[in-house]
Amino acid sequence: MLTPMANTGLSAWHDYYVIVGSSGAALIGIQFVVITLIGQRPEPAPSETVQAFGTPTVVHFASALLVSAIMAAPWPSLFGPALALGVCGIAGFAYSLLVTYRARRQTGYEPVAEDWLWYSIVPLLLYASLAISALFFWKTEAADFSVAATALGFLFIGINNAWDTVTHLVVTGTGAPNVASPTPPPSPTPPPLSP
Repeated sequence: MLTPMANTGLSAWHDYYVIVGSSGAALIGIQFVVITLIGQRPEPAPSETVQAFGTPTVVHFASALLVSAIMAAPWPSLFGPALALGVCGIAGFAYSLLVTYRARRQTGYEPVAEDWLWYSIVPLLLYASLAISALFFWKTEAADFSVAATALGFLFIGINNAWDTVTHLVVTGTGAPNVASPTPPPSPTPPPLSP
């Protein structure tokens, strides 16, 4: 029986990608909790702000999961994973450009230098690295390490951005649930007066 990736020489990476992919999948669930907190604010964040700062975090976790799935699949040759990784890298790079555009355009939050680093610059570099690694995937063993580092980088970006969102909500006090003030019970109506 063939083990995963036995034909391609990537079997040594199988456990690594199981760990990274499982982590990405689990962390997507945590992001749902973060979005739930945002939705419970007295004034929910505008959709443009969520598209610029919330959705990319889920995309990065999903990218870690997708790269791990590609690398753990039992490919008959290295051409298949190289092509799939190249497409993911190019699509992710284009998406990161879109996120940068959305972050500049939205008005619900004023990004600081750290935001530009974690939401724009680092993702652009990682997706470019993934696309470039795909070009050299069957030629050099260094590409294996580059893809592995990129998948882990997607996890780190997602963790940083999810943590950043939660701490922003807590520090600014905007994470409190939208609880309406209690209304007093109706006063009892007096019994009708009898003649």
